[in-house]
Amino acid sequence: MQGLILAILAYTIWGTFPLFFSYLSHVSPIEVTAHRIIWSLVATLTVGLLLKRGKHLWEALHNKTTLLWLGASSVFIAVNWLVYIWAVGQHRVLEASLGYFIMPLVSLLMGRLLLKESLHPLQAFAGGIAFLAVLWELWSFGSLPWVGVILSFAFAFYGLIRKIHPIDGINGLTIEALWLMPFVMLWIGWQSNSAQSILQFGENTTTTVLLISSGFLTALPLVLFAMATRRINLSIVGFIMYINPTIQFLIGVYVLDEHFPQARLVTFIIVWLAMLLFMAGMWQLQKQKQPAIRTE
Repeated sequence: MQGLILAILAYTIWGTFPLFFSYLSHVSPIEVTAHRIIWSLVATLTVGLLLKRGKHLWEALHNKTTLLWLGASSVFIAVNWLVYIWAVGQHRVLEASLGYFIMPLVSLLMGRLLLKESLHPLQAFAGGIAFLAVLWELWSFGSLPWVGVILSFAFAFYGLIRKIHPIDGINGLTIEALWLMPFVMLWIGWQSNSAQSILQFGENTTTTVLLISSGFLTALPLVLFAMATRRINLSIVGFIMYINPTIQFLIGVYVLDEHFPQARLVTFIIVWLAMLLFMAGMWQLQKQKQPAIRTE
């Protein structure tokens, strides 16, 4: 139950991200991503010190296996951040939300094939229906929704790595940010010395505050997500995340006023049906476990 609550909180926060990043659409996606990395590191180090996690961080930094795995996860999360920020700036929030609707299918397959996680038949059926939604999207629009595909696979692989090599959310994100910092510093240095620099930090107070806040806002749900993946199955984490794209979908249509083709409504209806079936499967599995617990 604790893992479920943590996952719901994380996905609800992520769902509101289009509103936040829409105010930074005038800033280069690369710069916003760079600031997310910098200020995420500041946030996690601060929280880690307050919670006295320094010893655990030091131990993780001296564990070569941990460093290598988190180096890989840092690449996936950086790709996810960059593509997502670009999508919001290009008024493609609905495509981004579609990607997060696809991601549970990817997590479902990874959990079953790689981690051998058990599934109820209704959950497997839900995965098949979600796949039909992807096929419908391809057929109705005649092209691969590359924004959604990149977002879904990048975050699904991120979740997989965090699942098979667990580390507490604060120190995990700290090390991932440390892996990415050399690239961030190189980019900032290159921009600072460029005649066509696009750096916006410090140009005005509002932009500066938003860029700094992006790191702290990024750290919170990622820490919650990492904590959740350690407590419940990856496939369950994947399907609970429908909260995130649903909120993004509503923001894209009703707040940001993005164009919403009728064919895409069919896509969302199909994936919502898949979500209901998956939740029904979860409930059935829980019912099956209860008698076994009472007899012990």
